[in-house]
Amino acid sequence: MAYSESPFSSTSSFYSHRWNYDVFLSFRGEDTRKQFTDHLYSALIQAGIHTFRDDNELPRGEEISLELLRAIEGSRISVVVFSRNYASSRCCLDELVKIIECRQKIHQVVLPIFYDTDPSDVRKQTGSYAKAFDEHEEHFKEEMEKGNKCREALAQAANLSGWGLNNETNGYEAELIKKVVNDVACKLGNKTLHVAKHPVGICSRVQDVISLLTGARNNVAIVGIHGIAGIGKTTIAKAVFNNLYSRFEGSSFLSGVKEISDKPTGLVELQERLLHDILKPNIWKISNVYEGMNLIKE
Repeated sequence: MAYSESPFSSTSSFYSHRWNYDVFLSFRGEDTRKQFTDHLYSALIQAGIHTFRDDNELPRGEEISLELLRAIEGSRISVVVFSRNYASSRCCLDELVKIIECRQKIHQVVLPIFYDTDPSDVRKQTGSYAKAFDEHEEHFKEEMEKGNKCREALAQAANLSGWGLNNETNGYEAELIKKVVNDVACKLGNKTLHVAKHPVGICSRVQDVISLLTGARNNVAIVGIHGIAGIGKTTIAKAVFNNLYSRFEGSSFLSGVKEISDKPTGLVELQERLLHDILKPNIWKISNVYEGMNLIKE
């Protein structure tokens, strides 16, 4: 089914929130960690999408960690992989409750994937999900409200448009992963720039520039890349941008600056592009260069 949730509505709560990750992956480790989820995680990373995946499987019954809660709050999108034993993990249920809470409060986008289970089982807690809640019965007797929250979170998540492995791609995991990554990139407005696959001698220079930027005091730095034409200055700049942009709330890559700035209104055009890239909800029309300078400073 098509994923139809509105991507990043222009509500102030979404854009004023501090994002640390593009995607948070919620999944049942014993079901999918070494297969589907690992392949999905790798595909997201290769696409330049900054993704959080918990590498430590919590023992059955252990509570969700503060680190995971913070990672969920700091993610633009949560991708939830519903598998047969997802609900048997109290940690997974706690993650899902937090994810739905973030969807309601900060308009986080939630994308469900129904890996080897039917959405109706998730929605109504039937099948393996009914068995999981039977196992949790003693725990939820003591915390009735928590049990109700878990059931409600499952129902809400299952009602969101997402993907079913068997329905969407007839069981082909690679095809499903490609669809998910493409849609996530679209929702994020992915800015990854094309760079030659194996540019000769570029990798070490890219790492040098990244080291200069990440080691800057006060998290602010200006680095100049200079040299004769054709040695790969723009390629280095693009590769650095691809490595770093997902760590920031806003980013912009302005190419062709010399050619554009030579035009009568070129500097204003560049200022508008910069402001638009970083503050997407607003349409920027700048009257003159000085107005643009003031807006950028603000």
